[in-house]
Amino acid sequence: MLLSFRNLHMAIFLACAALLLTAIYVEPFASMDPCPMCMMQRAVFVALGALALIAGLHNPAQFGQRVYHGLMLVVAAGGAAIAGRQIWLQHLPADQVPACGPGLEYMLEVFPLFEVIQMAITGTGDCAEVQWSLFGLSIPGWSLLAFAGIGLLSLLLLVKSLRERAPSSHTTG
Repeated sequence: MLLSFRNLHMAIFLACAALLLTAIYVEPFASMDPCPMCMMQRAVFVALGALALIAGLHNPAQFGQRVYHGLMLVVAAGGAAIAGRQIWLQHLPADQVPACGPGLEYMLEVFPLFEVIQMAITGTGDCAEVQWSLFGLSIPGWSLLAFAGIGLLSLLLLVKSLRERAPSSHTTG
Protein backbone atom coordinates (compact mmCIF):
# COMPACT_ATOMS: atom_id res chain seq x y z
CA MET A 1 0.00 0.00 0.00
CA LEU A 2 1.43 3.37 -1.04
CA LEU A 3 0.23 5.31 2.05
CA SER A 4 1.09 2.72 4.67
CA PHE A 5 1.98 3.86 8.18
CA ARG A 6 5.66 3.31 7.42
CA ASN A 7 5.65 5.19 4.08
CA LEU A 8 3.66 8.10 5.47
CA HIS A 9 6.05 8.58 8.39
CA MET A 10 9.10 8.27 6.17
CA ALA A 11 7.57 11.02 3.98
CA ILE A 12 7.09 13.22 7.07
CA PHE A 13 10.71 12.55 8.05
CA LEU A 14 11.90 13.52 4.55
CA ALA A 15 9.75 16.68 4.60
CA CYS A 16 11.22 17.76 7.95
CA ALA A 17 14.75 16.99 6.72
CA ALA A 18 14.12 18.98 3.52
CA LEU A 19 12.86 21.98 5.50
CA LEU A 20 15.88 21.91 7.78
CA LEU A 21 18.38 21.44 4.94
CA THR A 22 16.76 24.29 3.00
CA ALA A 23 17.10 26.61 6.00
CA ILE A 24 20.73 25.64 6.52
CA TYR A 25 21.54 26.02 2.82
CA VAL A 26 19.73 29.32 2.20
CA GLU A 27 20.80 31.05 5.41
CA PRO A 28 24.35 32.07 4.37
CA PHE A 29 23.30 33.10 0.84
CA ALA A 30 20.53 35.36 2.05
CA SER A 31 22.69 36.77 4.89
CA MET A 32 20.09 35.60 7.39
CA ASP A 33 20.90 35.28 11.05
CA PRO A 34 18.35 33.00 12.73
CA CYS A 35 16.86 34.34 15.94
CA PRO A 36 16.29 32.15 19.02
CA MET A 37 12.66 31.49 18.01
CA CYS A 38 13.81 30.33 14.57
CA MET A 39 16.26 27.97 16.25
CA MET A 40 13.47 26.65 18.51
CA GLN A 41 11.31 25.96 15.45
CA ARG A 42 14.20 24.11 13.87
CA ALA A 43 14.55 22.03 17.04
CA VAL A 44 10.85 21.16 16.79
CA PHE A 45 11.30 20.09 13.16
CA VAL A 46 14.22 17.90 14.31
CA ALA A 47 11.98 16.35 16.99
CA LEU A 48 9.14 15.78 14.51
CA GLY A 49 11.51 14.29 11.96
CA ALA A 50 13.06 12.01 14.57
CA LEU A 51 9.64 10.85 15.78
CA ALA A 52 8.53 10.19 12.21
CA LEU A 53 11.74 8.27 11.42
CA ILE A 54 11.47 6.16 14.57
CA ALA A 55 7.77 5.52 13.89
CA GLY A 56 8.49 4.53 10.30
CA LEU A 57 11.31 2.18 11.28
CA HIS A 58 9.34 0.74 14.19
CA ASN A 59 6.11 0.28 12.19
CA PRO A 60 4.11 -0.62 15.32
CA ALA A 61 0.71 -2.20 15.75
CA GLN A 62 -2.41 -0.07 16.27
CA PHE A 63 -1.72 1.02 19.88
CA GLY A 64 1.83 2.08 19.00
CA GLN A 65 0.53 4.02 16.01
CA ARG A 66 -1.80 5.92 18.34
CA VAL A 67 1.09 6.77 20.63
CA TYR A 68 3.19 8.09 17.73
CA HIS A 69 0.26 10.11 16.32
CA GLY A 70 -0.42 11.60 19.76
CA LEU A 71 3.23 12.51 20.33
CA MET A 72 3.55 14.06 16.89
CA LEU A 73 0.35 16.04 17.43
CA VAL A 74 1.67 17.48 20.72
CA VAL A 75 5.11 18.33 19.24
CA ALA A 76 3.55 19.91 16.12
CA ALA A 77 1.22 21.97 18.33
CA GLY A 78 4.25 23.23 20.27
CA GLY A 79 5.99 24.21 17.04
CA ALA A 80 2.84 25.94 15.80
CA ALA A 81 2.63 27.90 19.06
CA ILE A 82 6.23 29.10 18.71
CA ALA A 83 5.75 30.03 15.04
CA GLY A 84 2.46 31.76 15.87
CA ARG A 85 4.12 33.78 18.61
CA GLN A 86 6.86 34.88 16.20
CA ILE A 87 4.27 35.90 13.60
CA TRP A 88 2.53 37.92 16.32
CA LEU A 89 5.85 39.62 17.19
CA GLN A 90 6.44 40.40 13.51
CA HIS A 91 3.09 42.19 13.30
CA LEU A 92 3.50 44.34 16.41
CA PRO A 93 3.80 48.11 15.90
CA ALA A 94 7.45 49.20 16.03
CA ASP A 95 7.02 50.93 19.40
CA GLN A 96 5.68 47.70 20.99
CA VAL A 97 8.40 45.33 19.78
CA PRO A 98 10.46 44.04 22.73
CA ALA A 99 14.13 44.93 22.96
CA CYS A 100 16.62 42.74 21.14
CA GLY A 101 18.26 40.12 23.30
CA PRO A 102 21.54 38.28 23.25
CA GLY A 103 22.30 35.60 20.69
CA LEU A 104 21.44 31.97 21.34
CA GLU A 105 25.09 30.91 21.69
CA TYR A 106 25.70 33.55 24.37
CA MET A 107 22.50 32.61 26.21
CA LEU A 108 23.52 28.94 26.23
CA GLU A 109 26.89 29.85 27.73
CA VAL A 110 25.55 32.17 30.43
CA PHE A 111 22.04 31.05 31.43
CA PRO A 112 20.59 27.74 32.65
CA LEU A 113 19.00 25.67 29.87
CA PHE A 114 15.38 26.13 31.01
CA GLU A 115 15.86 29.90 31.16
CA VAL A 116 17.32 29.85 27.63
CA ILE A 117 14.30 27.87 26.41
CA GLN A 118 11.92 30.32 28.10
CA MET A 119 13.69 33.33 26.56
CA ALA A 120 13.77 31.66 23.13
CA ILE A 121 10.06 30.82 23.26
CA THR A 122 8.96 34.30 24.33
CA GLY A 123 11.14 35.98 21.71
CA THR A 124 13.00 39.26 21.49
CA GLY A 125 13.11 42.20 19.13
CA ASP A 126 15.33 40.38 16.65
CA CYS A 127 12.59 37.74 16.34
CA ALA A 128 10.23 40.45 15.09
CA GLU A 129 12.36 41.18 12.02
CA VAL A 130 11.06 39.71 8.75
CA GLN A 131 14.19 38.57 6.90
CA TRP A 132 12.49 36.81 3.99
CA SER A 133 9.00 36.20 2.66
CA LEU A 134 7.33 34.32 -0.18
CA PHE A 135 3.75 35.00 -1.29
CA GLY A 136 3.39 37.35 1.68
CA LEU A 137 4.36 34.73 4.27
CA SER A 138 7.51 35.03 6.35
CA ILE A 139 9.58 32.03 7.39
CA PRO A 140 7.58 31.50 10.61
CA GLY A 141 4.40 31.70 8.51
CA TRP A 142 5.62 28.83 6.35
CA SER A 143 6.75 26.97 9.46
CA LEU A 144 3.28 27.43 10.96
CA LEU A 145 1.74 25.92 7.82
CA ALA A 146 4.11 22.94 8.03
CA PHE A 147 3.43 22.41 11.74
CA ALA A 148 -0.31 22.74 11.16
CA GLY A 149 -0.17 20.26 8.28
CA ILE A 150 1.76 17.67 10.27
CA GLY A 151 -0.44 18.27 13.31
CA LEU A 152 -3.66 17.98 11.34
CA LEU A 153 -2.45 14.81 9.63
CA SER A 154 -1.49 13.36 13.03
CA LEU A 155 -4.89 14.29 14.47
CA LEU A 156 -6.76 12.75 11.53
CA LEU A 157 -4.74 9.55 11.75
CA LEU A 158 -5.22 9.40 15.52
CA VAL A 159 -8.99 9.82 15.21
CA LYS A 160 -9.09 7.26 12.40
CA SER A 161 -7.14 4.71 14.45
CA LEU A 162 -9.38 5.29 17.49
CA ARG A 163 -12.45 4.59 15.36
CA GLU A 164 -10.95 1.38 14.01
CA ARG A 165 -11.37 -0.67 17.12
CA ALA A 166 -10.99 -4.40 17.02
CA PRO A 167 -14.27 -6.18 16.26
CA SER A 168 -16.25 -7.04 19.34
CA SER A 169 -16.21 -10.65 20.48
CA HIS A 170 -19.87 -10.35 21.45
CA THR A 171 -22.28 -12.12 19.19
CA THR A 172 -25.86 -11.17 18.63
CA GLY A 173 -28.35 -13.81 18.77
